[in-house]
Amino acid sequence: MAESTKSATLTIDGQSYDLPMHSPTAGPDVIDIRKLYGQAGVFTYDPGYTSTASCDSTITFIDGGKGELLHRGYPIDQLASKSHYLEVCYLLLYGELPTAAQLEDFETTITRHTMLHEQMQNFFRGFRRDAHPMAIMVGVVGAMSAFYHDSTDVNDERQREIASHRLIAKMPTIAAWAYKYSIGQPFIYPRNDLDYASNFLRMCFAVPAEDYEVNPILSRAMDRIFTLHADHEQNASTSTVRLASSSGANPFACIAAGIACLWGPAHGGANQACLEMLKEIGTVDRIPEFIARAKDKEDPFRLMGFGHRVYKNFDPRATVMKQSADEVLELLGVENNPILQVGKELETQALADPYFAEKKLFPNVDFYSGIILEAMGFPTSMFTPIFALSRTVGWVSQWKEMIADPQNKIGRPRQLYLGQTERDYMNIETR
Repeated sequence: MAESTKSATLTIDGQSYDLPMHSPTAGPDVIDIRKLYGQAGVFTYDPGYTSTASCDSTITFIDGGKGELLHRGYPIDQLASKSHYLEVCYLLLYGELPTAAQLEDFETTITRHTMLHEQMQNFFRGFRRDAHPMAIMVGVVGAMSAFYHDSTDVNDERQREIASHRLIAKMPTIAAWAYKYSIGQPFIYPRNDLDYASNFLRMCFAVPAEDYEVNPILSRAMDRIFTLHADHEQNASTSTVRLASSSGANPFACIAAGIACLWGPAHGGANQACLEMLKEIGTVDRIPEFIARAKDKEDPFRLMGFGHRVYKNFDPRATVMKQSADEVLELLGVENNPILQVGKELETQALADPYFAEKKLFPNVDFYSGIILEAMGFPTSMFTPIFALSRTVGWVSQWKEMIADPQNKIGRPRQLYLGQTERDYMNIETR
């Protein structure tokens, strides 16, 4: 971190304290309060850490007001339209776009690590037959430390590298097998002649009784879903991974913690909530009723998949995802799927309504990704596992960055204590 050239002054009970300020390459200045408790004996209070920088990072930058998302400086719309997922993985991990030779070597390494240890099948089969795929993923990813002992030492740079590759490579297999197990079908092994997204689709939808050919339009749409969800700065699950890793926990435990956090409906369940809303609407003729409810301030109902907590203008990922959604729906059609019919018409009516334009409530990436996954045939229970699969490279990149940071120390948030002060214990007879 560069030396501070500015400072802020905080005055408490007539005593002033100078706090260094740091200027980022992009975004607002940051007041450094690391020594505040030692100097002034006070904590700061910021529930949800919405005004607190928990780390410095060079990976991802978001400007919600401008609708900007950059990975290592590259705009997400350019990466999603011109690049592909494994190239973006390389970028996030190593900081620069790869040369042709570097990309070929990286893709080969990932492809050759997609198999799971054969004994891990026993772990899958230990779950109830109706277990949620996310429950399986949390357990299986955490258990990887029991199978891959040669990549758990976080102080060994080479082991960190191997663990990173293994997690990115094996997550599609874990997610696909979690899906297969949940529907009672046999596991499908990965194939080295397929690309990353095609391999995942085949492992999800192929059966031993017949061959399965992956449609390139569906594969490209899947790859874009992976790319558009690869990293999103210091969100809840990424912060969870960083907090877990600050204790020195092994990488598989840290990523399992991230998956567990992502499982929360307020975080990773947005596209699932969108599809459930479309099911609630049911038919195209009911759309005006639900749009009216969304406008009614007295009605708690809101349109899921419209607007974004971070992006106050538009979601930069949504434009590319809309293109994929249009391609997939044109390929597969919407005639026999009422949910997709509702989604298509809801998008049309909402975009034509001045209310949503004024409020900047545009369809976001979750709206379009939910429609794509529904069209492909995925149940809503698989939406969050696919999100976890996509986000793994972001978690791993943030984990690697944190471990290599000389400022790294175990996380220890403070609190505003509002409970009882000290009091004496009373024997049960006198209570």
